[in-house]
Amino acid sequence: MTTFDLLANLPLTVDGYQLRGLSAQISPEFERHTTIVEISGGGFTGLGEDVVYTGAEQLELQRLGPVHDLSPVRTLGDFCELIESLELFPTPPEMEASRLYRIWAFTSAALDLALRQNGLSLAAALQRDAQPMTYVVSTRLGEPPTIEPVTKRLGLDPALRFKLDATSSWTPQIIAQLVATSAVDSIDFKGMYRGTTVDQPADPVLYQRVVEAFPDAWLEDPDLSSSEAMAVLAEQHHRITWDAPIHSIADIESLPFAPRMVNIKPSRIGRLNELCKTYDYCAEHHIGAYGGGQSELGVGRGQAQYLAALFHPGTPNDLAPSAYNQMDPPAGLPRSPLSVDTTVSGFR
Repeated sequence: MTTFDLLANLPLTVDGYQLRGLSAQISPEFERHTTIVEISGGGFTGLGEDVVYTGAEQLELQRLGPVHDLSPVRTLGDFCELIESLELFPTPPEMEASRLYRIWAFTSAALDLALRQNGLSLAAALQRDAQPMTYVVSTRLGEPPTIEPVTKRLGLDPALRFKLDATSSWTPQIIAQLVATSAVDSIDFKGMYRGTTVDQPADPVLYQRVVEAFPDAWLEDPDLSSSEAMAVLAEQHHRITWDAPIHSIADIESLPFAPRMVNIKPSRIGRLNELCKTYDYCAEHHIGAYGGGQSELGVGRGQAQYLAALFHPGTPNDLAPSAYNQMDPPAGLPRSPLSVDTTVSGFR
């Protein structure tokens, strides 16, 4: 039986849904907007979170409110088919991947609702034991770069581990300061992004510096479009991981070489059936996985943490508590590893 088979036939009753906006100032340049999807039925409520990045698209969704009839379903599998058939954007989204983010928002809420209606936790439904989930904190060093974002967070928890976005502005001095912290588990080259504020084209000089300075770190999303970059990383394939390109099994199979590790973001894959298939595929092909977030402000972060605790708890999951995304994180945040209470029904 596949992972999705364990969920698809869960009985589900939907009466309606509501939308609720969240916002937070992540940086001086970026105010994050997300939308909580609340699906109700049979006296229960299921929650999901829309992580589409464009603030205008979030506000448009919230302004229009509930416009779809989600009631003609009998099982969670029915709901997945229905939500994937609907046009969830009143106008075409700026990024095609946003369609998957929105599908996940509604599907995760329906999964939460179905589990609650049937008195099951996600762990019980999947017949899996949750383990404490290790996490890393993902951050950027600014322009010009400074390790202050790292030292500030280490001041809150000296045991923190990090996944850092490398940029061409990183100097040998900055890299040496980072090495001295002994706190870096992953380096994200952001080489697969196009047309975003975090684009980082192939930079063989940067790649060489990082490879030499962090011999044990995972190297995420390098841009291998240049022969110079490929040459620098030719002996590093065993620690190259992929994130931005991964929306499906087909994307894993089309990578330039078979990976040892991939970043599975539930909202990036979007469709529950495809997400379950991806977990199954990685297990069958002995491909490691770690989870990633999308700057969630609400229930979405906890849901991604829950899935990580079930499928890849001991890897460098980019799923630190959301408050670490704030410019000035508060003290007293839960430390790694995080435990999941699987005695509570639902998916939260």
